[in-house]
Amino acid sequence: MSGYGNFAAYYDGLTENVSYPDRAAYFHQLIGQYGQGGNLLLDLACGTGSLSLEFAKLGYEVIGVDGSPDMLSVAMQKAAQQDCELLFLCQDMTRLDLFGTIDIGICALDSLNHLTSQSAFKKAIQRVSLFLNPKGLFIFDVNTPYKHREVLADNAFVFENQQVFCAWQNNYQPDTQVVDISLDFFILQGKHYIRQTERFQERAYSHDVICEVLKECGLTLLVCYEGDTWNSPTDTTQRVVYITQKE
Repeated sequence: MSGYGNFAAYYDGLTENVSYPDRAAYFHQLIGQYGQGGNLLLDLACGTGSLSLEFAKLGYEVIGVDGSPDMLSVAMQKAAQQDCELLFLCQDMTRLDLFGTIDIGICALDSLNHLTSQSAFKKAIQRVSLFLNPKGLFIFDVNTPYKHREVLADNAFVFENQQVFCAWQNNYQPDTQVVDISLDFFILQGKHYIRQTERFQERAYSHDVICEVLKECGLTLLVCYEGDTWNSPTDTTQRVVYITQKE
């Protein structure tokens, strides 16, 4: 997650379909139902800070962590514009190092899928668990193997707004459940287009692997939901939300 240099400038415009107030409200409900109190919240892989700002509006004391300086630069500008005081830290998820413990950890929008080795996936969760208070919650979502296999797959997508034209191309590796993602951004400057490219990977982890990692990291799985709902996941669920608690 240390990349996203080019993507940072266009990320918000290309994710306008994501309702961050609704997502924050959903997580807020989960915290209210399963949490044990406390309002110090870690937004891991916070990106441009949209979700962090919504959590702050809900009364949480927020620490936003991301590995991309470019993403965090946008996040800090947005926080300043909204006169919102947030602490942003530039750190790799697998090397998370906070100043003290937290009550809640959130990692949203399939950010953990970007860790393509199981050891790195486990390390990131271990670091969150290390800084969680006893009975603290770690809530995260992940894209499922079904989504990687059937939706992302070897497909291509096109996104366009007034700022940029984006061509998204995938290459799915069935043996590892890794999707190689290539984003080409075309930006009109004068009479010509400038092309910028961003490449990264996502890996899908099975439910059994995730449960094994959680156990090894001292986290108890309380419940899983289909993304942004209160429904149980099915075989065709594309995103699963995991609500876990520090033992």
